[in-house]
This record gives sequence, C-alpha cells and structure tokens, in this order.
Amino acid sequence: MITTPDASVRQDETVNDNNNSNNGNHSNQAVSQDHAVRKRILSKSVLGLISLFMLVPILIVLLSWTQPVADIWTHMREYVLPQVFKNTAILLVMVTVISGSIGTALAWLTSMYRFPGQRFFSWALMLPLAIPAYVLAFVTVGIVDFSGPLQTGLRELGIDTAIPSVRNVWGAGLVLSLAFYPYVYLLARQAFLSQGRRAIEAGQMLGLSRSRVFFRLALPQALPWVIGGLLLASMETLADFGAVSVFNVDTFTTAIYKAWFGFFSLTTAAQLAALLIGVVFIVVLFEQYWQGKRGNTVTQGNNQRFEASTSAKLAMTLLCTLVFLLAFLIPFLQLIYWTALNFRQDFDARYIDFVTNSLMIASMTTIFIACLAVIIAWIKRQYPDKSTKLMTTLSNLGYVVPGTVLAVGIFIPIAWLDNQLIAFGITSQQVLSGSVIVMLLALSTRFMTVSFQPVDRQLQRLTVNQEAAAKLLSDSPYQRWRQVMLPVLSPGVLTALLMGFVEVMKEMPITLMTRRQGWDTLAVRVFEMTSEGMWGRAALPSLLIVLVGLIPVWILLRQSDKQR
Repeated sequence: MITTPDASVRQDETVNDNNNSNNGNHSNQAVSQDHAVRKRILSKSVLGLISLFMLVPILIVLLSWTQPVADIWTHMREYVLPQVFKNTAILLVMVTVISGSIGTALAWLTSMYRFPGQRFFSWALMLPLAIPAYVLAFVTVGIVDFSGPLQTGLRELGIDTAIPSVRNVWGAGLVLSLAFYPYVYLLARQAFLSQGRRAIEAGQMLGLSRSRVFFRLALPQALPWVIGGLLLASMETLADFGAVSVFNVDTFTTAIYKAWFGFFSLTTAAQLAALLIGVVFIVVLFEQYWQGKRGNTVTQGNNQRFEASTSAKLAMTLLCTLVFLLAFLIPFLQLIYWTALNFRQDFDARYIDFVTNSLMIASMTTIFIACLAVIIAWIKRQYPDKSTKLMTTLSNLGYVVPGTVLAVGIFIPIAWLDNQLIAFGITSQQVLSGSVIVMLLALSTRFMTVSFQPVDRQLQRLTVNQEAAAKLLSDSPYQRWRQVMLPVLSPGVLTALLMGFVEVMKEMPITLMTRRQGWDTLAVRVFEMTSEGMWGRAALPSLLIVLVGLIPVWILLRQSDKQR
C-alpha cells in the first residue's frame, strides 16, 4: 500500500488528536478523582468534629477522676452512695417489672382482641408520653397528700382512712412506671401486629390455648421489641431528676445536683456523673444486643381480631380505662383544675419571660441540631463505611447520657475557658458560664439523635436511581438539593424540628443547672414551685408543657397509622 504525503499528514494529525483526547480524558479523570478525594476528606473531617464535639462532655466527666476529693468522698461513701445505689436499683427493678407488664399486656389486648373502646385505647394509651415524669409526679403527690382532693373527699364522706405516704422510692417507682410504660407499649404493639393472626391460629391448631399461645409463641417472638422498650424506660429512669426530687428520693441525678450546688464541688459532681455513665453504658450494651436480635420486622395490618367472652371484654376495657385514667386523664384534668383555680394569682408579667425563654432556647437548639442532623445523615449516606458509622454513632451518643451529666460535662470546660479569658485580661468577669451558649451546647448534645433519626429515615427513602437522575438533570448541586433532596427530606426535617422543640421544652436538669440566676423557663418554674410544695402554682407551666408535648405523640400516632 502506497501512502501519499497528505494521507500521512492526516494520519499523524488523527493520532495526535487521539493522544490529546486520551490525555485530556485522563487529566479530567484525575481532576475528578482528586476532587472526590478532597470532598471525602472534608466530609469525614466535618463528621469527626461533630462527633468529637458531642463526646467532649463525656470525656470531661470521665477525666474528673484524675482530681480526687478525699474529704467529700468519705462523706459520700458513708452517707450518700449506699442509699443512691439502693434507690436506683429499686427504681430500675420496679420500672422494668411494672412498665413491662402493663405495656406488654395492653399491647397484646389492643392488637389482638376486639372489645369496647379498643380503637380508642389503641392510640389513647400512648398519650402519657406527652406528660413529663416530673409533672405526673407532683400531680400524683398533690392528689393523694393529706390536703389533696383524694383524702379531703374521703374525709367529707366520713371515711377517715389514712392513706400511706407516696413520698418514697416505692411511690416514685409506680409513677415512673406509669410515665414510661408507653415505650414498651409502642414497640410491643408493633411486634404483635407484625406477627399477624395466622401465627396465633397455627398455635391454636396445635392444641394450645390463647394464654399458652401468648407465652409460648407470641411473647418469645416479640421479646426483643419488649426488651427494647424496657431498656428505653430504664435509661429514662436513670436520667430522671424532677420526679425523684418531688418524691425526695436520692438517686445519682439528685446526688450530682447536691454535690454541685450543696457542696459547691464541681469535681465531685463530675465523678458521680462518671459513675452514672458506667451504669448507663451497661444498659446501652444490653440495648444494642437486643436491637440486633430485633431485626427489621415490617408492620402489617391486622384487621381480624379475636373474639372473647363478655366478661373478658369487660375486663379488657376496665384495665385499659384504669391505666388511661391514672397515667393521663386524671393528671391532665387536675392540671386544668389547678390552673383555673390559681390563674389570676399566678399569671403575671414573669410568665412572658418564662414562655419567651423557653421558646427561644427551644427554637435555637432545634434549628441547630436539625442542621447538624441533615449534615450527618447526608455524609452517612455518601460514605457508608465503618468509620462513618462509628462517628455517626458517637455523635448520637448524648441521648443515652442523663441531662445532669451533660450539664456538668459542658460547664467544666466553659468555666475553664472563662478563667483563661480573665487570666489573660480579655474580660474582667465570667461571660460564658451561665450563658445561653452553655445551655445550647448541652441541649444539642442531649437531643441530637431526636433530630437525626427522622432525617436519616426520610433520607433512606431517596433511592440510588433518584439520586442518579438528579445528577443527570442538573450539574448544579444547589439545583439538585432544591429540586430533589429538599422535597424528600422536608417531612423528616419537619418531624425533627417538632420533636426536638418539644423535648427541649420539657428538659429540666440541663436548664436548671446551667442557666444564670433569674433566667427561668417553664420547666424551671415547675421545679421551683414543686420544691416548695406549691402544686397548684406549678400547674400552669406544666399544662403548657403538656399541651406542647402532645405534638410528638400525634406525630407518632400518624406514623403508626401509616405503617399499619
């Protein structure tokens, strides 16, 4: 074959163009890979900083053991810790047994049987979640005290019977069980509904009675879910401060408060908090173990329910009614009555500050943790490796740590920073301690997971195909977020904002222990009034908190209805 000069030139130009094109493609790929690596490093660094921020209070508390306080600890070991450990153990056992029994039994009845009021009670039995434990505690004490409506009414009827005092560890255990049984009820009901009626009928075909089917078939299958609810109730019991204060029961949370504000020893408070962290993490290990066993059961509708005898139906209705009355309706009506009775006396200009402060700190915290939740959930989706999962877990660890512990863990480094500013002559007095910043940091650490969970679940609805299609439609990340990501995320973000807002509104120990003097919220107002035994004057702020608390319960009910 003879190649002409022109042909040779064209052939060389084609080869050069191909080489240039290949070099350009390789160069573009290298730039793209370099950009992806930098993006990955930046994302992991951001997530690492967030998780470190959330871990700082816990680390500070654990490091407190490097500064022994011998004289105070001698008193603690002799007079405080034995009673603290005893009361904590009693409360944990009582809440586990009572809330577990009530929650599981009610879940079984409302999910498997047809009886008068079944539809109403299936959602109404979740309403006690709207009442904080400390509100239920002081209402209970106010009702059954000597001057309360119960004993007063009995005396007016000529019945002079002394009712035993409930201001002890046993009364606290009963109230906490009524406050926390909905955790067990919600998860156990989901488990029973997912089993359906066929599995139960299969057991009956084998000759088992319904009671034996429950204990030998349904309960073992639902046990991981039941234990998951019990562990949530146990962690809430360990974290409780307001309710045990009302009942004058010493636990770790009250001991931490007294060490800080009674002995004026922040170090001792931190060391007590470190002991409580140890107890909490034992509970967390059990929770992780049973969560792994629970798996991903999908809830399905169970429209067909068992029939029962007339007497059995009556007993079911009475049981549900009794629990509903004690855990929600009677306390709620009592709050309304006390509020109406004391409104003119109690409501004044200070309530504008109480409400304003509550709304301000709740709004700031909620917006902050919602933004962090979106960032964490997005990084988790983009880089689903082990290190990302670990950092995501660490960033959500604050929810299992009691508020008193986080208050101590945040206040110590802030106080140190204040002292450094004074030492260097930057300020002449403490400007950070007792500020809104301290409360914001502690509350954000405590409730990060409340915002993260709904955002993360909602983001999981975004399929890989949808994300790929969004990239094809637009090269602009802003356009992709505005047109695709935000519409998908908006329901989860809304839920995160609402639930985070309500949780912050209800939180008592963090605000109480980190605020500056005179900066009060509704929850702090409740604590001050109940500390002086003024149950009626504590009703108005409590009622406002309860009404706001009904919002997440309504959200949970809607989600439950969608799943069935």
